[in-house]
Amino acid sequence: MKTRRLTITALFAAIATILMYIEFPLPLMPPFLKVDISGAVILIAVVALGLKEGIFVLAIKDLIHLMSTKTGGVGELADFIMMTAMAVALYLVMKKYKGTKGVIYGTVAAGAALIVVGMLTNRFMLIPFYSKTIMPLDAIISMCQNINPKITSINGYIIWGVVPFNLVKGIIVGFMTVLLHKKIGSFIEKESK
Repeated sequence: MKTRRLTITALFAAIATILMYIEFPLPLMPPFLKVDISGAVILIAVVALGLKEGIFVLAIKDLIHLMSTKTGGVGELADFIMMTAMAVALYLVMKKYKGTKGVIYGTVAAGAALIVVGMLTNRFMLIPFYSKTIMPLDAIISMCQNINPKITSINGYIIWGVVPFNLVKGIIVGFMTVLLHKKIGSFIEKESK
């Protein structure tokens, strides 16, 4: 990476790291599912700089967040996996469709990737880890059921908690990416050459 491009990548990483600490819950969702908008920074980095740089920004953000983890590192690993899926989906679509159309189609694909990979990471990594280390599965399901009575099992949690949560998160992150990509992207492209 050229020095200027490396500096811009580091700036993206710093912004994404700060934004990861600003999170909010969604109504009617399990209380431990919270949205942070750092994913938009990752996707804008992919649009403006490329896939490698976007994943570098993501890795730095998650490594820094690991220092204050409340999940034993599993949350950061899951974030890395899910955001990598979003970044790759966006990048692959943008290779086929150029300009704003590519960004729009790419963020839709990124949102779909988030939903699918989110289902898998929650089902096979996050919930099994939490149920063994933090709280039993019955207690997790009961806590979720207090918010949404349809959540009566781990599969119910995935269908009625994870999928709608990641759908909303994907829409928020995708909308922000589409909204900001032209302003930030054109500036970055000029500055990083």
